Amino acid sequence: MSRIGKKPIELPAKTEVSVADGVLTVKGPLGTLTKDIHPYVEVEVKDGKVTVTPKNETRLAQALWGTFASHASNMIAGVNKEYSKKLILDGVGYRMAVQGNDLVLNIGFSHQVHMAIPSGITATVEKNELTIAGIDKDVVGQFSANIRAKKKPEPYKGKGFHYSDEVIIRKQGKKAV
Repeated sequence: MSRIGKKPIELPAKTEVSVADGVLTVKGPLGTLTKDIHPYVEVEVKDGKVTVTPKNETRLAQALWGTFASHASNMIAGVNKEYSKKLILDGVGYRMAVQGNDLVLNIGFSHQVHMAIPSGITATVEKNELTIAGIDKDVVGQFSANIRAKKKPEPYKGKGFHYSDEVIIRKQGKKAV
């Protein structure tokens, strides 16, 4: 039994949720999000609440029940308040900039790394801090993870991308004899 899936999701003011042809649509003040509903999960909207239930008792249906309830909850929260992630770039000579619809990274390679910013996402750079914001939690998280994967923080000097709330455990280097 899913503890997350059992709880109905409250709809805030100015938020509309509709289910049609296996697609969940959430409209709010910041935009509209859609997601395909898995055939093993059923979504209902009644009295300002969204409930998610499994259609059968299979293991897959039970697993998707809580997962899809979380997705619906994140969609409802996202159209009311933007999600954001902050990445910090550490390293001498490492730079980043937003040029049009691209993020340009100078991170120690022999070439610049260009990454296309997905639609619906805003990226802003201030000194060595990159802020990624958008209404879709999945896209914001995946894009920030893709950026971090380009240059993960190394354990000796801490060079590379790390999240603002992430703690990098540093190793001790070689000792001089």
